[in-house]
Amino acid sequence: MRYPSTIAALLAALFIGACATGHVHRADAGPVDCAVVKCVALTFDDGPSPYTDRLLRVLNDADARATFFLIGNKVAADPARAKRIADAGMEIGSHTWEHPNMTTIPAADVPAQFARANDAIASATGVTPRLWRPPGGLTDDAVNAQAAEFGLAAILWDVIPFDWINDADTAATRYMLMTQIKPGSVVLFHDTYSSTVDLVYQFLPVLKANGYHMVSVSELLGPRAAGSVYGSRDNGPPVNELHDIPAADIPALPATPSPPPMPNFPITDIAGANSGGPNNGA
Repeated sequence: MRYPSTIAALLAALFIGACATGHVHRADAGPVDCAVVKCVALTFDDGPSPYTDRLLRVLNDADARATFFLIGNKVAADPARAKRIADAGMEIGSHTWEHPNMTTIPAADVPAQFARANDAIASATGVTPRLWRPPGGLTDDAVNAQAAEFGLAAILWDVIPFDWINDADTAATRYMLMTQIKPGSVVLFHDTYSSTVDLVYQFLPVLKANGYHMVSVSELLGPRAAGSVYGSRDNGPPVNELHDIPAADIPALPATPSPPPMPNFPITDIAGANSGGPNNGA
């Protein structure tokens, strides 16, 4: 269908404006049965960040769902971006209020890390998290018992491609993905790295060519009991089941330097605690 030039110009302006404001459309991928088809859950920690909107566009363009574990104080500082994650149809979990080591902070400070994160996320997105990711993957029975009081189940991972270490070497991160992903994998990424968004943009076609469906953690695992812990920090042996695609089928990136990562905010609620900064890795 051909549009009059004025209408075409208006449509183009609306499209450009949507991209500039970071607006994304909701993913339309239908539900899948991960007991029948190959699924992988891509997860993104430490956001929201300046790179989240671009990641949402990449995921939605591929009809891919994902789970975002958000830090509460970053949500409070940028509620609109957090809401766009929910509006895009992504699953939202908690990564605590300030990203401390939950096993070493005073026990009296643990509940507030859950409560304040849940409140900030619910206020910004209308979604109260039911999943959380322990900062650094570190939790214990006492912390899990507190998580249960807030209706939270912990989700760890089985594929950790070290995107925070390989910020300037995405080929190394890609190698980890190629050799470790298998049906049912939960992959740990960070959307605080522009290079991670680049990597996902170029790797989603590989997953799709291998017959994978990119789903949320809850779509992959089903309901999780509050206080439970799923997954392991251990990578396990490489599986090497993915087949690569021709280089011509991998979308090109602009020849521009990768912007620096977004650091975590300093912890202000707990004396002497460290949020881990941009290179914490979990």
